[in-house]
Amino acid sequence: MNIGQPFSFADVVAAEQRLRGAIAITPSAPSYTLSQITGAEVVIKFENLQYTGSFKERGALNRLLSLTPDERARGVVAMSAGNHAQGLAHHAARIGIKATVVMPEGTPLVKITRTRSHGAEVVVKGATLLDAHEHALRLAHERGLVFVPPYDCPIVMAGQGTAALEFIEAVPDLDVLIVPVGGGGLLAGSIIAAKGVSPEIEVVGVQVDAYAAFDAALRGVRRQVGGETIAEGIAVACPSAHAVRIAKQYGCDIIVVDEDVVEEAVALYLEIEKVVSEGAGAAPLAALLAQPARFAGKKVGLLLSGGNVDLRVLASAMLRSLARSGRLTTLSIALPDRPGSLHALTGVLAEHGANVVDLSHDRMKPSTRLRSVVVDVQVETADRRHSQSVVAALEAAGFIVTLHD
Repeated sequence: MNIGQPFSFADVVAAEQRLRGAIAITPSAPSYTLSQITGAEVVIKFENLQYTGSFKERGALNRLLSLTPDERARGVVAMSAGNHAQGLAHHAARIGIKATVVMPEGTPLVKITRTRSHGAEVVVKGATLLDAHEHALRLAHERGLVFVPPYDCPIVMAGQGTAALEFIEAVPDLDVLIVPVGGGGLLAGSIIAAKGVSPEIEVVGVQVDAYAAFDAALRGVRRQVGGETIAEGIAVACPSAHAVRIAKQYGCDIIVVDEDVVEEAVALYLEIEKVVSEGAGAAPLAALLAQPARFAGKKVGLLLSGGNVDLRVLASAMLRSLARSGRLTTLSIALPDRPGSLHALTGVLAEHGANVVDLSHDRMKPSTRLRSVVVDVQVETADRRHSQSVVAALEAAGFIVTLHD
């Protein structure tokens, strides 16, 4: 297949055969709990279990295996926020090709460290992926390297499509396949793979609101993108025009989700499925949570694309999810500054089953009245209804309570 030409279902099948033995055939399994929560029959493909923690190995290796002997000798360069970098670095080292990877500033340190550990030269350059892309092209020109795009290449797209092909081969009666979308390589590969097996399968893409560039391109509108997101793996400002054409050709729909729903999906994967998902990997579940009525009663495949998440981001997402669900609540309570007041407060909390996680009191706040103290207490409760009943019990006991969401 020529890198400048479209790819077909036959190219995805050929890629699957080419990658066999070098890429893990990751498991697909039903989630009975998520099915109960969403009303759909949920099946998950765990691409986070690839060696480098992401589906991106597939496209990177497919491109590496298509290099000519001269291109192999020259080496390759890529730009990536992390997953394409790790996949390329791992397989380039495994088959003896020198790899250089340009990563934008702000890339999670865990992804930079892991990419280096696979043997690649890592260059941290550029405030955005677009800046990193321009620098990678500059290095390709200066050093004579072969540029390996993370998504805008039919050979890479065909490799990414092998994840969907495996999924459908394992679960042939899927009604819908939902995949995350950044540049569109996985989406394009999934569309070609799915339609090649069964034209009835609906393929849906998911983007976060801050980076819904693919959705805008698909609808032919202009949209400002940028900012912080938990789904940095799909934080792409300029999607592949080739992938957009494929999505238009097959009438693919894009669901745009908010950050808090993605955080909730990350938390649910950890709590229910006992697996770590990065924000991009949890985006398909976020789409299902955001629009349950659309998928109710259907057999829905969620492609959990990767699990390379910074542990600090994961911890923050878990805490924020607990707060949103009402299981972690912060209260400010005014108390008279005399012996026994704090004991009375904690007594009410204990009586109503609220576990104290953290507690502090301050006599010196400007808003604190004379001979009084403000106590900030963080409590763990079963759910929002329980937290509301705790607040009601405190107020019934005479405490003045301010609830902090």
